[in-house]
Amino acid sequence: MSDEATKKPELKLVPEEKGEEATTPIAKPEAAFDLNKFKSKQKPTIPDVETLQTALPVHSLAEAQDFVRLHPNEEEYWSDELCFVNVPIKGQKHGTLHLIDEELATRFLPSARIHRGRLALATKPYDVCFLCQVPSQNLDNSWNESNLKACVRAKTTWVQATSRKAEGVENYKIDAARDEKAFPDPKWPTQSLTELISVTYAGRMIVKDDDPGLLRLIGKVQKPS
Repeated sequence: MSDEATKKPELKLVPEEKGEEATTPIAKPEAAFDLNKFKSKQKPTIPDVETLQTALPVHSLAEAQDFVRLHPNEEEYWSDELCFVNVPIKGQKHGTLHLIDEELATRFLPSARIHRGRLALATKPYDVCFLCQVPSQNLDNSWNESNLKACVRAKTTWVQATSRKAEGVENYKIDAARDEKAFPDPKWPTQSLTELISVTYAGRMIVKDDDPGLLRLIGKVQKPS
């Protein structure tokens, strides 16, 4: 066999025609990584930070039906005597107690409709705060007298007041907790009494003679808002 027959065919590179050149897509750089996209927006919870009190219940010491403490600082957390009126509310069985400017109250309402008394910051066990109604009028009345005694005593110890009407006695029975350490000492709010009363009676303060609450009490047509 001749050398020509045994020679392997020679491979030649054939250049591709113009316009048909293979193209490799160029990878675009990714957007810069931004850690802020994953940042928590919630404010951190800090231990031992006080939660501000919202509107508090308002009732007497006896109505708490539990042991009660009143704030020991009478100067700062017991109010002066205030004026109140009970305003009937549509759809409610009982009216709602409003604060009222005394001049307006005496000008428009009979004295029997005006309630006078003090408010003191109080709490049930485990910091269940409320505004305690403290009597300031007719203190020769046995109910008011025993109620006031209970309030004063509650400044220094846990006290419970129970009506003795079922026994035919016209006053409250005052009982102190048998163990002074039965409940933790109160953690009193740092808000002022003025702030607490303001929040509690928001929308229920009669200071003008065209207040809807006063107009309801005197039977006068309320002006459309």
